[in-house]
Amino acid sequence: MQTTTRALVIGGGVIGVSVLYHLTRLGWSEVMLVERSELTSGSTWHAAGGFHTLNGDTNMAALQGYTIRLYKELEEITGMSCGLHHVGGVTLADSQERFDMLLAERAKHRFMGLETEIVGPGEIARIAPITNLEGIIGGLYDPLDGHLDPSGTTHAYARAARMGGATIETRCKVIETRQRADGSWDVVTDKGTIHAEHLVNAAGLWAREVAAMAGVYLPLHPMAHQYIVTEDIEEIYTRAVEHPHVMDPAGESYLRQEGRGLCIGFYEQNCRPWAVDGTPPDFGHELLPDDFDKIEDSVAFAYRRFPVLQRAGVKSVIHGPFTFAPDGNPLVGPVPGLRNYWSACGVMAGFSQGGGVGLTLAQWMIEGAPERDAMAMDVARFGPWISPGYTLPKVIENYQKRFSVSYPNEELPAARPLRSTVMYDIFSDMGAVWGQQYGLEVANFFARGDEPRHETPSFRRSDAFAATGREVMAVRRNVGINELQNFGKYLVQGRGARGWLDRIMAGKIPPPGRLALSPMLSPQGRLIGDFTISCLAPERFLVTGSYGAQAYHERWFRQNHDPDVSLENVSDRRSGFQIAGPRARDLLQACTRSDVSALGFLDVAPMTIGLCTCLVQRVSYTGDLGYEIYCDALEQRALWQQLWPAGQEFGLVPFGMRAMMSLRLDKFFGSWMAEYSPDYTAAETGLDRFVDFAKPADFIGRAAAETEQARGPTRRLVAFEVDAADADVHGYEPIWLGDAVVGFCTSGGFSHFAGTSVALGFLPVASIADGIEVQIEILGERRSARMITTPLFDPDGARMRG
Repeated sequence: MQTTTRALVIGGGVIGVSVLYHLTRLGWSEVMLVERSELTSGSTWHAAGGFHTLNGDTNMAALQGYTIRLYKELEEITGMSCGLHHVGGVTLADSQERFDMLLAERAKHRFMGLETEIVGPGEIARIAPITNLEGIIGGLYDPLDGHLDPSGTTHAYARAARMGGATIETRCKVIETRQRADGSWDVVTDKGTIHAEHLVNAAGLWAREVAAMAGVYLPLHPMAHQYIVTEDIEEIYTRAVEHPHVMDPAGESYLRQEGRGLCIGFYEQNCRPWAVDGTPPDFGHELLPDDFDKIEDSVAFAYRRFPVLQRAGVKSVIHGPFTFAPDGNPLVGPVPGLRNYWSACGVMAGFSQGGGVGLTLAQWMIEGAPERDAMAMDVARFGPWISPGYTLPKVIENYQKRFSVSYPNEELPAARPLRSTVMYDIFSDMGAVWGQQYGLEVANFFARGDEPRHETPSFRRSDAFAATGREVMAVRRNVGINELQNFGKYLVQGRGARGWLDRIMAGKIPPPGRLALSPMLSPQGRLIGDFTISCLAPERFLVTGSYGAQAYHERWFRQNHDPDVSLENVSDRRSGFQIAGPRARDLLQACTRSDVSALGFLDVAPMTIGLCTCLVQRVSYTGDLGYEIYCDALEQRALWQQLWPAGQEFGLVPFGMRAMMSLRLDKFFGSWMAEYSPDYTAAETGLDRFVDFAKPADFIGRAAAETEQARGPTRRLVAFEVDAADADVHGYEPIWLGDAVVGFCTSGGFSHFAGTSVALGFLPVASIADGIEVQIEILGERRSARMITTPLFDPDGARMRG
């Protein structure tokens, strides 16, 4: 057996061999895979083998499209068959909500170049004639949908990898993983020890156990999934062409032809988690006992939707486990806290996503970053707070909602509340309707009187609309208060702190007593963060950014560590409030003996407020006169008890994140993971105005940013006023110019201050002109929109800066 390798992949399912193949494809030939049993062991061998492009995240959908296109290439490279059946597929909608979701997905597909199509009941009857169309409004047809041979595909990946120089060792069980001081790994197996520079955990059902060998918890859990293969059905085997896939979300089922019969699988509500306390070490090519009780209701629904099933005998039942992460997406990328340890786990839809996962991870390992924003599947999207106790109910919830409508404003209830501040009960008593970010409860808006304490999910304006408008106008007219807990906060200090920040950040590093806004770039010049940098002393800084990106950002900080710099994540140790609106200064002055008028825009200073020693920053994401007031998290209640009573004189009102997102649109402020993400550059988004090209530091991404600055971006982020009806832009809606899709939206909403719908999105530079008229497709309807360049509130910044 080979005992040294550049990269070692643990796990011989479809994901492991895809990673191995893509590593060779991108240039690494000295790579190896070990598998405890035979290739396809675990979930791969009993998979139904379906594939599709439909995914709510556009980057995931694009990677699924890549995966599907790759199969023919694999066949050409290896001469092996993947057993491809490109039969197409239709997803049914039996309610307006489901149909709205399909309309929104079709709109996304336009700018992605995917040829999906909205179809009516008549067309569905032609495409999938065995379907009972009672109650069906329409559907989404995707010609790329299909299925394949899981075993043949896995072995095709393996042969392609071997052709590229890879080694595969089967019947080789991993017993222990140990990291050396240089960051490389010793992997102890029952055949000997392998030394690897990089280690990839693609262990599937055993990923939890393999991760635990390295002292890591990966949040995933196996669920028992069941599908049925029928005996021959005349309406199927007499067709001239193969029957397409049919996804029936209302019945929580998927259906396709299998030989002369049908294969139908279920995502039942009465689902069963499997191996709660760990995957049995000897499990491999076994199946679980049949469990018809749990799918009884699903089968009854399927009999009504597809009446031919009532006359079909059952040929076989496949009941086996596969793994989910809490949100259903894979866990891919460098594992925070470890060097050269990579995750390729939790890939529930292995034959839809496996190729894209392999490509993404190989690019990450070899080139330093994937070509697409991988946040939706980045293992760092979950923080160190996550536990098996949280993962299990979230995985169950995700399984149950596999075919449910996914709304842009939906807040899922399982495993909540988990993390909350001292304000949770206080705000709940004030009518707070809660959302969550990174496990933290965050107030979305405040209901009054008989208003519901729950936001009904919708693609259209929800029942939070009135409350949001009330809070927006309270901020613009008087003063509002909002928690600051949901910021990521890092204390950076030491003799090399300023120099390190100058290298990590693309923007200007401020002098003591001042703050600055700065993008953080990847070596390729793409946005990987936008931060506020506050200089507390010559070599002491508070850096704030997205709360939900803590593990992602801290991983980058640690990868670029400077031994002369101390970095502390104080996100949950520093909390406080922001106050914003024309009376904000009056309120703050009423609570402190310091001269608040001396604090200018972008100033930062210590202040005593009531009993609390605070750090006050003159800045606000609302675009209004505002202050961020930070204190020790244990003193937050005392700070509230000072601010809230004093604020009654000035009309103080609490406001939530729904209002915040409306307020920022008035100033065209972008949002992390909407306007600002690794898909975009500083020049494209306008953040290049914060890049300090004059500073001598060779900051990360400088060369790429300077190249783009010299040639200019091909697209730019712009704002639109939209003639919307009862639905606003959420993100990824196509922008039409004439009969062509020329751009797409990144986010939007309703400006309650200006009384108009607003969208932010990208247009080609060549198309940008003052007042240009376009159309934005919202839920299948093209709505007129006009590009605007003057902010809707405080256009000259007099109130914000005054």
